[in-house]
Amino acid sequence: MLAIQIVYQQSLSVPICRHAEALDQIVTQLNVPKRVWKNQPGYASSLSTLYNKAMTDEREFDVVIAGGGMVGVSLARLLSDLGSSPRPRKIALIDRIAFDPDKAPLFARPQRYDPRVSALTLASKALFSKLGIWRHISEMRQCPYEEMRVWDAEGTGSVRFQANAVHQPDLGSIVENSVISSALYKGLTEQNNLTYLAPFNLAAVQRDEYGNPQIVSEDGSSICAKLLVAADGANSKIRQLASFATREWDYGHDAIVTTVQTEKAHQATAWQRFMPTGPLAFLPLGGDEEQRHCSIVWSVLTSEAERLMCLPEAQFNEALERAFESKLGRIECSDERFRVPLRQRHATEYFRDGIVLVGDAAHTIHPLAGQGVNLGFLDVIVLSEELHAGLKAGRRVNDKRILERYQCRRKPHNLQMMWAMEGFKHLFAGRTPATVWLRNFGLTQVDGFGPLKNLIARHALGME
Repeated sequence: MLAIQIVYQQSLSVPICRHAEALDQIVTQLNVPKRVWKNQPGYASSLSTLYNKAMTDEREFDVVIAGGGMVGVSLARLLSDLGSSPRPRKIALIDRIAFDPDKAPLFARPQRYDPRVSALTLASKALFSKLGIWRHISEMRQCPYEEMRVWDAEGTGSVRFQANAVHQPDLGSIVENSVISSALYKGLTEQNNLTYLAPFNLAAVQRDEYGNPQIVSEDGSSICAKLLVAADGANSKIRQLASFATREWDYGHDAIVTTVQTEKAHQATAWQRFMPTGPLAFLPLGGDEEQRHCSIVWSVLTSEAERLMCLPEAQFNEALERAFESKLGRIECSDERFRVPLRQRHATEYFRDGIVLVGDAAHTIHPLAGQGVNLGFLDVIVLSEELHAGLKAGRRVNDKRILERYQCRRKPHNLQMMWAMEGFKHLFAGRTPATVWLRNFGLTQVDGFGPLKNLIARHALGME
């Protein structure tokens, strides 16, 4: 899919540009159409496309983005016109694994669902519309949800959010992560300032003669960047190598994720039940006319997670149905289960010495509100805005003032969301009569006071 400066990297030390030129000459002499030369040096076989030869020998870039996940690729797309006059700045996207869209569960036979999903807010959907990829996501598979129902397991308190109350067609969309990634990579086809290097197994971050980050791979080859962006996830290797300090702690909970088929339709509704042991969410999935498939995220104590993971499918389904109070009838079947330890983490600073953190590399929060990846998308939107504005003002991409503005705009908002989620967690974990009464009273009051409920909804959706 990438008609850009892509390198399918066997080894960065190989002069692959010369191989590609030879292949092009052969194609011309034979008078046959150019096609994909899979498994040849210089061609991104995993992405099934030709690459642009112009920059395959490049080792110096203005911006290197480490991490080919949803947040990293979104930033690469946003920087497609960075410093377009007199020339676009050179961007590299590196990842330890080359993305292969053919491995997405959507394209499997028989079709499956990806257990990893994201609850995209309206702000995130607006980003993808701006990038021109939302139509690709819609053509593949997504489920807009029109309602969200939240209730307390130890009382009668509940709140119901509705899209029509905030004058929107929906409250957001549940989309499989592999669908988002497939659309993002497809959207890179016309980006002429990007070099894609994968697999690139990061070994070290050093400094070149000018003091800029030098990113070294395990095979000993390296590239240099004026600005290195760490978008390599919660266990960011760059954050660790660059010795960024963090505040973090384990929740003592694990999230069990899987896909289930229910007896009743999900009604284009996101469901969330708060229990003392943790929240349970049923998120509606698309691609099913009967609306009977949901992605579930069940947060439980680590010891309970171990027990649930060992249960046969039928017993697990029964336990899940009880925990969900049979809101959607029987759990008829469930997919393979995955278990994710939950940990709160926040970097005390988002940048230093030409390295900047975005997404989960900078912050991870409890998944109870589904805000994690949306915060990451907001990070890259702001970083892109500040880089564009800084270059227009004549500054360098690694200018401290640019990165300070990014940190000042994002850090308070991320902290606010993190502490709000932490407060919700402790509020719903409390079991004293006073705490139970307080949260049930609060839920009931919020549900009955439209303006407050709609204000909460607008903030959660990224509309405020």
